[in-house]
Amino acid sequence: MASNDEREPEIDAEPGQSGGVQSVDRALTVLEILARDGHAGVSEIAEEIGIHKSTVSRLLGSLVSREMVQQNSDRGKYQLGFGILRLASSIPGRLSLVREARPVLEALAEEFKETVNLAVLRSNYAVNVDQAMGPSTLATYDWVGNLTPLHATSSGKVLLAALPAEERDRILKETGLPPRTPRTITNRKELETQLIDVAREGYGLVREEFEIGLTAVAVPVYNHLSAVIGAISISGPAFRFDPEKTPGLIEALKDAGLQVSARMGYTRGR
Repeated sequence: MASNDEREPEIDAEPGQSGGVQSVDRALTVLEILARDGHAGVSEIAEEIGIHKSTVSRLLGSLVSREMVQQNSDRGKYQLGFGILRLASSIPGRLSLVREARPVLEALAEEFKETVNLAVLRSNYAVNVDQAMGPSTLATYDWVGNLTPLHATSSGKVLLAALPAEERDRILKETGLPPRTPRTITNRKELETQLIDVAREGYGLVREEFEIGLTAVAVPVYNHLSAVIGAISISGPAFRFDPEKTPGLIEALKDAGLQVSARMGYTRGR
């Protein structure tokens, strides 16, 4: 039987951390390294974590047996396995955009005292699926469930800007660009130019294009595949609400969009 001094020293154990918890933490760190780098060898992983190569080999062996990791036969390096995909594929179906967005919408409404809406694309329209009312809101109109035109709303423009050109063309040909107010954009070329700006700036803004007296600004929400699945908007009376002149509003709205996106599995840079 090997004596205690022949065993691998656990010199990097955190105070109060049991061996089991430490192993789990290290295994997760290995997975994070492989997710970040695509592949890595035993020596690379050991050096980054600061543990012995034999420990890394045992961790990798356990992960391989669970199909969380697989070894690249050509180079002997390791990469994430299909077991990760099996686990990940079960997550999106359980996530509810409304549920995940709700606290973010409420925080925005409280901070800026205006109405905040969450919208998704349905049947060629933007439909509001949730709403948070700010304390300064003049009216209590419930937009949830309402279909609104894509070309005349801030959320609609965000959703349109994210579509492939062919899909956007199909929708706009089917719906047309009917005027909602004298300020509604009804010229296709002008709209397309504005959608380019929306995609570049990361937000869509309308001033009384959907309803006289109403100004709104929206940002996209992404899913785990980096596809736009919704839009968060803040709206208020045009006489006192100007998103581009309200300090920190657009930045906070973009951050809110990223918060909800992260809850839906989105990772920047994908």
